[in-house]
Amino acid sequence: MYEKIIIAEDLGSINESVLQLGKKLQITEIHQVQYCEEAYMKIKKAHQENVPYQLLITDLSFKPDYREQYIKSGKEIIKRLKAEHPELKIIAYSIEDRKASIEQLLKLGVEAYVCKDRNGLVELEAAIISTFKNESYISPQIEKILDRTTDFEIEDYDIFLLNNLAEGFSQEAISKQLKSKNIAPNSLSSIEKRVSKLKIHLGAKNTYQLIALSKDIGLI
Repeated sequence: MYEKIIIAEDLGSINESVLQLGKKLQITEIHQVQYCEEAYMKIKKAHQENVPYQLLITDLSFKPDYREQYIKSGKEIIKRLKAEHPELKIIAYSIEDRKASIEQLLKLGVEAYVCKDRNGLVELEAAIISTFKNESYISPQIEKILDRTTDFEIEDYDIFLLNNLAEGFSQEAISKQLKSKNIAPNSLSSIEKRVSKLKIHLGAKNTYQLIALSKDIGLI
């Protein structure tokens, strides 16, 4: 079993329940933090001192407070750590169940994704054991979400649209940009249709929410 792990969770009751699970599994050293930035700094320091953590269990959403943080979400810390310390195993433990968001995390390389619900601790235990054996783990209900068929896939073209919308460009201005770059489709109607499909795919009610959701799941 793991010897040294770290838990990043801002809700004290959940943090404590995960701690007790770790003790049940006889994990020797368990550290708890309530901020992503604190988890990141501890992991970096441990690596520098040649006593690295083997596993990070992290929530995805952290409620902001008086303390200014430059790493504000579990997704941000996962992205950083998977780039800098790919050997560190990571379990995402969250209520997030949007398909696009989950797919982004899996692309980043998390070893497990556990849904934080009534069976969360049971599934988290299974995930810890599985990842220790170098096996991946995804909660059954999340697997069902991922198995849903869709004929829509986000492409580089969509990322271009989203980035330009986020920068404040109108769809007419984006159309002109695409035409100047000889990128098709570039008509205003085709852009409107594609943006509408993106809204449906990400569950956004308007363009502002579309941009916010795109940033939230790491598309832009």
